[in-house]
Amino acid sequence: MTPGAKNLITDVAGIKTGHAIDAGVRTGVSIVVPDSPAVVAASIAGGGPGTRETDALKPETLVERADAVVLSGGSVYGLDAASGVTAAMGSEGRGFPTGAPKPSPIIPAAILFDVGNGGDKEWGDTPPYAALGRQAYQSLSDDFALGNQGAGYGANAGQLKGGLGSASVCHDGSVKVGALVAVNPVGSVVDAKGRFWAQPLALMHDGAPEFGLENLRDELADASGHPMAQSKWAVAMGNTSIGVVAVAADLSVGEAKRVAVMAQDGLARAIRPVHTPFDGDAIFVLATGAEKLAATDEMRPVALAELGAMAADCVARAVARGVFHAETLGDARAYRERFST
Repeated sequence: MTPGAKNLITDVAGIKTGHAIDAGVRTGVSIVVPDSPAVVAASIAGGGPGTRETDALKPETLVERADAVVLSGGSVYGLDAASGVTAAMGSEGRGFPTGAPKPSPIIPAAILFDVGNGGDKEWGDTPPYAALGRQAYQSLSDDFALGNQGAGYGANAGQLKGGLGSASVCHDGSVKVGALVAVNPVGSVVDAKGRFWAQPLALMHDGAPEFGLENLRDELADASGHPMAQSKWAVAMGNTSIGVVAVAADLSVGEAKRVAVMAQDGLARAIRPVHTPFDGDAIFVLATGAEKLAATDEMRPVALAELGAMAADCVARAVARGVFHAETLGDARAYRERFST
């Protein structure tokens, strides 16, 4: 298994992302937009989720495809980021046709809690998130930085600075999966020495392992300590890791949901503990349909299991990359600063 050319979610053909931050508020928004509406499903495993339009993604509902997925900081206020993207896409005529003058863009969203990170949250009756959603939509690209970016800008991962991470994976010469994760869990992504829980899944990219300090890259994390070690246990009320997995396969809504369920295990491989009462962990799967999942219907379940396994590994790698590339912000100390010595 190898990463895609950029080792980003946008290695999946037909996928672009946009990101916007408000440095004063210490928050941000990320969006994932397919070139055309795509099948989307979601798996919500955390105990404190904040989401939008997830009911519309169920297989028994009218709408089978979505126009974008939004990830945002801001807790409940951040859900307004999807409203900004909705307005921008609707003005371009993109969305589900209803016979009304404007279509209805279908834009699922999830938020993380970064409103206690020390930024200026005195925004009065006009939170910044709708505007940030519009800015993110206007910045769509197939390339972007990791760490203090987009929805991960104000994130904290356990006792470290969290961030926005992404990864992709190729198999048999083509990109199969790309993942984008805003990493803000109550749990830790490393052990006491700074070894990532996801370390065994690291791939080589541009001639080097994709995360981990040189003196730790050949070591595996030590899980003998208390499971809450290195976590945000003292301030556990505000957390959540949220992400999007993109695949090129022609999945049904039900198949996409199964991949989303499997992809949640990537969070479990990278964060300890995970899916706590204080996390709203949510993973969306976006399937462009550009490639056949399997040559025959009989082979689809096997191919689906393979795809879900790759998605889980990709999510775990994205989590580690998001923290590895983050920079110190306020009291949240960066991984590379804390463990470089």
